[in-house]
Amino acid sequence: MLPYNKTLIIIPTYNEIDNIERMITTVFGLYPEISLLIIEDGSPDGTAEVVKKLQATYSNLNMIERKGKLGLGTAYITGFRWAIEKGYDFVFEMDCDFSHDPNQIPDLLEAAQTNDLVIGSRYIDGIRIINWPFRRLLLSYLASIYTRFITNIPVHDTTGGFKCFTRKALTSLNLDRIISNGYIFQLELNYKIWAMGLNVKEVPIIFYERRDGQSKMGGGIITEAVFAVLKLRVLRIFGKLI
Repeated sequence: MLPYNKTLIIIPTYNEIDNIERMITTVFGLYPEISLLIIEDGSPDGTAEVVKKLQATYSNLNMIERKGKLGLGTAYITGFRWAIEKGYDFVFEMDCDFSHDPNQIPDLLEAAQTNDLVIGSRYIDGIRIINWPFRRLLLSYLASIYTRFITNIPVHDTTGGFKCFTRKALTSLNLDRIISNGYIFQLELNYKIWAMGLNVKEVPIIFYERRDGQSKMGGGIITEAVFAVLKLRVLRIFGKLI
């Protein structure tokens, strides 16, 4: 029996009115004992109101409301602090748009029983991405190769956002020294946990391009990634990464 009652899923939201109710009801329909924490960044579309309505039905549905769109990294750090304070043993990152399949939560949670960080990987056992344009797929795949070359981290999907941390992994991180806030935030966490000698495991997932709502990815992500990867490598060389 997997410890769903000791598990928290953190889902950052901004303008997810098309997905939020379906995601919440799907997760609790599959795993009634699990807990959800929505980090809501002031969506003007009414996302927060939907969550508040559903809190009357689901006692383990929680929400932290923030003023304005403050970024993916700060949203997860806020959630991590909350999870540590509340005593959860396993903490997930997950998108609201169903690009991460809730049915695969047990795969990651099972692997987390013997590993410190489990990454839902799009790039092991083949390329497992549905409905991405070829150019975006190529850029993402080449970025992962570049990242492994620069950092030597033995992870194929370095920026994937579907993952499970153990409490040990989260408390080992200095959350005050996380330097990234965009999508490279995922690499920074992976890299630091691996550099501390903790166990990192990839589990194959199928990644689906969002069906409803608008993608949050902007055009500056590739540029950010190139320089951020180099910065992380330099910090490790000089012993200032952790």
